[in-house]
Amino acid sequence: MRVCVGFISANISGCDPHRLMKQALQLRLSQHLALTPQLQQSIRLLQLSTLELNAEIEQALQDNPLLEREDFGDPGFSQTIEPTTSSSSAEAEKPTDEPTERFDADSDEGWGMELGGGHGPRDPNDEETDSGEIQAAEISLREHLLSQLGLTQLADHDRLLVAFLVEALNDDGYLAQPLHELLDLFPLEDDPEIPPEELREALLDELGIALRHLQNLDPAGVGARDCKECLRLQLLSLEDSPERTLALAVVDQHLENLAARDFARIKKSLACDDESLRLAQDLILSLNPRPGAAFAALDTRYVVPDVSVRKLRGHWVCTLNGDAMPRLRINRLYADILQRHRGSGGASSMGSLTSQLQEAKWLIKNVQQRFDTILRVSQAIVDRQRGFLDHGDVAMRPLTLREIAETVSLHESTISRVTTQKYLASPRGIFELKYFFGSHVATDTGGAASSTAIRALIKQLVSAENGKKPLSDSRLAEILGEQGIVVARRTVAKYRELLSIPPVNLRKTL
Repeated sequence: MRVCVGFISANISGCDPHRLMKQALQLRLSQHLALTPQLQQSIRLLQLSTLELNAEIEQALQDNPLLEREDFGDPGFSQTIEPTTSSSSAEAEKPTDEPTERFDADSDEGWGMELGGGHGPRDPNDEETDSGEIQAAEISLREHLLSQLGLTQLADHDRLLVAFLVEALNDDGYLAQPLHELLDLFPLEDDPEIPPEELREALLDELGIALRHLQNLDPAGVGARDCKECLRLQLLSLEDSPERTLALAVVDQHLENLAARDFARIKKSLACDDESLRLAQDLILSLNPRPGAAFAALDTRYVVPDVSVRKLRGHWVCTLNGDAMPRLRINRLYADILQRHRGSGGASSMGSLTSQLQEAKWLIKNVQQRFDTILRVSQAIVDRQRGFLDHGDVAMRPLTLREIAETVSLHESTISRVTTQKYLASPRGIFELKYFFGSHVATDTGGAASSTAIRALIKQLVSAENGKKPLSDSRLAEILGEQGIVVARRTVAKYRELLSIPPVNLRKTL
């Protein structure tokens, strides 16, 4: 209840013409939602990814001595939710495996209980290693080329020029800058006997020779100035054959026509038949237009699935990933010290520890609640997307956040937080929970089809089309209409672009 104090003014007749103010108390009842620190922490943890959650917990472990991670001991537990049924949804959502001891976040008991589990970390004293998993040392394109350069019989001056060009290559292995621009980086000494222009011309010729040495190194095509030169260098490195000769002519004269699938113009210009051009095209397609990309450092990002799903007794059942769940508990030593001081009446001097104890309780409870919510939402999604798990993308059904929110009795904003950067591991792969939601398209029977299912159908139709007569967007829309899915041509074009499928003229083959 909130008590509001207000001021009430009134005109008193028969008195001074000036208005007199009279003070009075006024009571008013109102309801409001207060975001307590515990609720704020719960919302924040819910929207974090698993990697971000681990970083948050690591920071809490450093700041709070009352909180600790259970590194060894019991392997923990894994929670499972059975698929919901119309008869008893509450029973279906009950975890099948319970921990040996529940932690009560609102009491001082059970301070030794850990949260989460999995299979537990490996003992650091265990010297067992996977001898079969030996990774080759990563090597950059620069190191790869310089190691070959060191084995050549070039003079020191020429070797330095080649090494200079190696440093100028981009990540794809191309020499993007013209040689005359690179020449400006050389400090030319003044020689009264040689004019500066002659000196530049001589050095430019030497750079040209050095470039040819570079282009003879592995990988083939390195040091090219453009894609056409890159493909040509790779073709020249192959054994002579009729296919290579025709491929060289196509690359030199008709590379743009080849990209546009204008085979008629190529055949007319080079006087070749369909079979010869097809063999030359296959040879060109086998080349690598980015020879240096294989040596580029990859920005590897790991995804830790929060939930896994598997089929049990004919039903798809979600299970929390124990390895993703942190194992937390209250530090027994500090908790016992705090409890003894409470018993002796010295609680006032332990205010800081008391506050940290409460924060540790909140964190353990909120982390547990976070994973419980993720599990409930994941199971609700899986119950509605059984067709996808059984048959793939073509069986994906339309699904909205509101539908799941009503099922698990949560707000749509909470469902949005739960499904963002949370991943589900299934026999069909690892998917973000957001993947299972999508817009819908009406069908002629009055139902709806998921946009994901429509994209899967378009992909199937294109993969099975006749390469000589590929399907246009209009024809794809007609075929979908024959299957009862009403979709416009521009919608088909949008979905095709999302699938990175080229337009009809670029899909035509010989």
